[in-house]
Amino acid sequence: MTTSMTTPDTQRPRPGADIIRTALRRNVGAMVWGTVLMGLYQAGETAFPIALGLIVEHTMKGDRNLGSLGLSIGALAVIITTVSLSWRFGMRVLQKANTTEAHRWRVRVAACGLQPVARDVDLKSGEVLTIATEDADQTADIIEVVPLLISSLVAVLVAAVALGLADIRLGLLVIVGTVAILSILSVMSKRIGASTQEQQARVARAGAKVADLIIGLRPLHGFGGNHAAFRSYRKVSTEAKHQAITVARVNGVYAGTALALNAVLAAAVTLTAGWLAFEGRITIGELVMAVGLAQFIMEPLKLFSDMPKYVMMARASAERMALVLAAPPVTTPGPERPAAGGDLEIDGIRYGSLRELKFHVSAGEFVAIAVYQPRAAADLASILAVNVPPDAYEGVVRVSGQELADLSVEAVREHMLVNPYDGEIFAGTLRTNIDPSGTSRTVPEAVEASMLTDVVALHREGLDYAVRDRGANLSGGQRQRLSLARALAADTDVLVLHDPTTAVDAVTEQLIARNLAELRRGRTTIVIASSPALLDAADRVLVLDDGVITAEDTHRNLLATDEDYCLAVAR
Repeated sequence: MTTSMTTPDTQRPRPGADIIRTALRRNVGAMVWGTVLMGLYQAGETAFPIALGLIVEHTMKGDRNLGSLGLSIGALAVIITTVSLSWRFGMRVLQKANTTEAHRWRVRVAACGLQPVARDVDLKSGEVLTIATEDADQTADIIEVVPLLISSLVAVLVAAVALGLADIRLGLLVIVGTVAILSILSVMSKRIGASTQEQQARVARAGAKVADLIIGLRPLHGFGGNHAAFRSYRKVSTEAKHQAITVARVNGVYAGTALALNAVLAAAVTLTAGWLAFEGRITIGELVMAVGLAQFIMEPLKLFSDMPKYVMMARASAERMALVLAAPPVTTPGPERPAAGGDLEIDGIRYGSLRELKFHVSAGEFVAIAVYQPRAAADLASILAVNVPPDAYEGVVRVSGQELADLSVEAVREHMLVNPYDGEIFAGTLRTNIDPSGTSRTVPEAVEASMLTDVVALHREGLDYAVRDRGANLSGGQRQRLSLARALAADTDVLVLHDPTTAVDAVTEQLIARNLAELRRGRTTIVIASSPALLDAADRVLVLDDGVITAEDTHRNLLATDEDYCLAVAR
């Protein structure tokens, strides 16, 4: 898996800690506002039992006039309003920042997974998908965790100060108890982080296995390998299940311990306050306040004690994203763009099954390459698609006279499109599969040239006919013609087609070959195929055998003069 991204964010190493720091730095403003508002919320929550205690205190002193009652009710109303509004707007700010940050990382990880040159990551597409979704979300949770941590600390400190004013022993009990609880839970959270990271890795591997099985389902049925494949997936899935159970058990122990410790502290504060009131060292109003605060601090303590767990989970997810984002570069693409024109030169290429491969295609020429060994066709297509870094093979590929190594990958792909024989079909419509960007001006011509017109006419929705994931509601020939239509609609200067008609019937193949030659007239077109119809439509045919070009002529001349060629392509 490789990429050609050149922004500073993706060029430098990005370990998990750096990802966390970047997320925090980008959201400082939202986190400050969120912290202020959530701090107001927690302060208001703390103020409520304090206000109740003061009201009881004044009542016990005989201050029972209507003015005092109205003032007390007004104070409680202000506190309740502050609590309600600060929570509402504070969480709105934090969740918006959280969602936005998760989206940024999803886009970044997806970009690294989709770009084809400059990064080598030992992860399958299913694993990258999990990292781009679940791990991105859990990493972005740090945006909410920090403000909630600070606001919970504010609440505990306010409660400790208020209790300390009543009796210093109550304030110290809250502070010492909080420190003890966090010390115990921070040790337990490390186990959660390690277990969660392992669970995410196993779930991602299971997802990758599912993706591979779906892609190869038909071939597996063909040779009876579906049962073995299912057993393989079940093993991976079972490992993921066992790890998920382990994580759930650890989380359960953590949550239970946190709840028990918080309850013990609240009970200790309540009993101590009761004892002090019995001894006459605090008033009844202070006792009411202490009991109320003892119940209240259960919530911020719960939030406070949950924070180490969420921090460890965010760090584990960030480390998973770093596997993709900080992967070492395989090669550095050049910065230049291909010059205008469409000539292509292969000069002395040695790679895989190719050996000293040489040929030249002039601008505007329609050339077919008859390949006797399928492996050689795949190797050539991979090199032209820039799926193989230029330094991984010997020889030079020149596009419009410029070496491929000097060109940016994006620019090469805009100039030269290599359409694979197994092009993916996406969930959407016929139109969105043909023209994903919605900018092509040649969709009707592409549909007609690829003979996709019968599929469009078959459904009253026409080009807006819904296509299922991987084209499940289309036949093999329809999927192949849809992929061809997409390649033609791109209207690139150089078009390379790899076996574009292997799943269509002979009559349709003849029509496609004729239409292809007509539509691409004047623009460079290369077809790697053994189809007689496509070979006959080309201006000339290159014969690729045993890694080198062994013959070159028109299709009909080769049929008349080359017996091996005749045996290889005649049907």
